[in-house]
Amino acid sequence: MNALHLAGPASDRAREGLTAVFFGGVRPTSDEEEKLAEEIGQALARAGYQLLHGGYNGLMEAAARGASSEGALVTAVTLIDKHGEWGTFNPHTTTSVHLPDLGARLNHYLDHADFVVAMDGGIGTLHELTAAIYYATTIRPVPVFLVGPATLRLLAFLRKEKWLYETPTRPLGFLHTVESADAFRHCLATLDTASIGGA
Repeated sequence: MNALHLAGPASDRAREGLTAVFFGGVRPTSDEEEKLAEEIGQALARAGYQLLHGGYNGLMEAAARGASSEGALVTAVTLIDKHGEWGTFNPHTTTSVHLPDLGARLNHYLDHADFVVAMDGGIGTLHELTAAIYYATTIRPVPVFLVGPATLRLLAFLRKEKWLYETPTRPLGFLHTVESADAFRHCLATLDTASIGGA
């Protein structure tokens, strides 16, 4: 497996093609959720997206399996000193990037994202999702898709408890909620690619 160091976040994205970042946990709560992640990966690949993900098992592996089944480039993003400790990459990973710390890892994901897909997971997935939302409100309005029932419940909680709210200077139009693979495919088909990636 080759290490891959992708080019800069804005200028080279058009040359490389579009990139979707997938955040999801290592323990799917159901077979249906795992199937949904796989169908998300397939839909992304069919729409011409390469996939950046953590590289390991669970929902990450399911999304990677779906993307690779359609011939997409699937990149694992991990830490230099944690890869062995965290396990081996799932067999659907094509390339990998090994970074020195969590900040560099998150920055790599978000700087290369044309959009983000987040599903259910543990505290690591929660950290990635909240970082993506914060990034989209402060740096660049990267579309963030929250997929599946658990993730939608989390969003409802964040809004109810005022952890997440819209202001004139912090609009939330980048957030999209999706309950099914069909709904995701429809969103993907109607997404305005000119607005993806921002300036």
